[in-house]
Amino acid sequence: MQSREAIKVNCDMRELIVKQLDYDLTPVAGLALVGHHLKRLAPTFKQIDIAWPIKGGVSNSDILRSYMGLLVQGKSDFDAIENFRGDTFFKQALGIALLPSSPTLRQRMDTRASDWFDSLPTLNEALLSGARPDYGVLPCGWLALDVDTFAMDNSNTAKDGVGRTYAGVDGYCPLATYLGAQGLCLELSLRPGVQHSARETQYNFERVIPMAQRLSAGSTKSPILARLDSGFDSARLMIELESHNRTHNGRAGLPQVDWLIKWNPRATDVAGVAAGLEADAAAVWKHPRAGKRMTVWEEAVRIEGITRPVRRVVRLIERTIDARGQVLLVPELTLEGWTTSLGAAQFKPADVIALYADHATHEQFHSEFKTDLDLERLPSGKFDTNYLVCGLAALAMNILRLMGQAGLHGPDAPVRHPAKRRRIKTVIQELVYRAGRLISHGRRLVLGLGANDRAARAFERLHGELLAGCG
Repeated sequence: MQSREAIKVNCDMRELIVKQLDYDLTPVAGLALVGHHLKRLAPTFKQIDIAWPIKGGVSNSDILRSYMGLLVQGKSDFDAIENFRGDTFFKQALGIALLPSSPTLRQRMDTRASDWFDSLPTLNEALLSGARPDYGVLPCGWLALDVDTFAMDNSNTAKDGVGRTYAGVDGYCPLATYLGAQGLCLELSLRPGVQHSARETQYNFERVIPMAQRLSAGSTKSPILARLDSGFDSARLMIELESHNRTHNGRAGLPQVDWLIKWNPRATDVAGVAAGLEADAAAVWKHPRAGKRMTVWEEAVRIEGITRPVRRVVRLIERTIDARGQVLLVPELTLEGWTTSLGAAQFKPADVIALYADHATHEQFHSEFKTDLDLERLPSGKFDTNYLVCGLAALAMNILRLMGQAGLHGPDAPVRHPAKRRRIKTVIQELVYRAGRLISHGRRLVLGLGANDRAARAFERLHGELLAGCG
């Protein structure tokens, strides 16, 4: 039974009155910060407008800016633009002259998608080179370039390119390339679901490897370490990676490119390898626990077309008792290997294995694309349009990553647990989704934040830094 005190408190609560006010409010004040980053890309947007002029209506650069305004909120559907029709702040923050309707946005992206493919790397590189972010150099001094594919589930759709992926779902398998430990994405290249990881990857390398070298040369000046899983275990790809170290073709002075690729044993006789090691007196076995032993060795690898030494670190694990303590009738053998150009003098076998294990961090970045940016199911039925969406999503992720680096660390940041990197969802929650009032006063526009806004100090500081950088 409810007490008299509780009843009295409930009666004293004042009823809320809901009404629409006659001044402009925005729930996404953080678009003002996004707009400063887009301002750095103005020269490229101008080139797009010159190359594909519009006689009347929404310019192509406004189409791209408008869609970027959706992506940084974690929205990918075209219809979401209708919520910002007549919104003065949305246009002002992003530098949009004329906001498109949902049909215009969809139709223009369908029409011009393939024309704008070549502009995507230019936009991304201009953003990163202008911001000079903390890429996150590895403790060994190399700058990681993590390359991998992941599955996007688009089941029960008839979209172009949807097929059975390696994950067992119908969808796409885009190729993602991340530079550094902070998850800055150089490219998110959409692929059909049935395409093998290594197929046509050399063409992606032709774009992203030189871009990574130029970005490193302009900031950390660290050598590049490309890390790839066994799906990319191909001599052709190794030769392509190595080709970027040649001094001709204008590459002199750029950082060196090394690579670390997991070996695919394919038809290797694992039992035969184990028997040979058992008979080898030089083999050194370690026993991490009862019923498990392993040995590690390395061997030289000869690849025609590569002149410098290449080696493979190999590990064989034998289990007679599994992790749950069950004794196995037949020993379980696991053979793994990692092919690398890293020198043996500086990188011992254990270092090589640890460097590849760190490669798994990039799986978190895949998740952020699919969940935080809402790109699990792509918005269009046309492959080219979805390819453009993925390219713009990489740009949106980098903008949010830069905002997180600058605004969500330090004493004035909103209270969060300590972390080296804030995930994209946190950046959207803490910096993009901020309530604000747009005030026009003395021929100036003022974005007012709430008196109780705990992120206001960090927001104001970051806005000032970006304003000074754009000026």
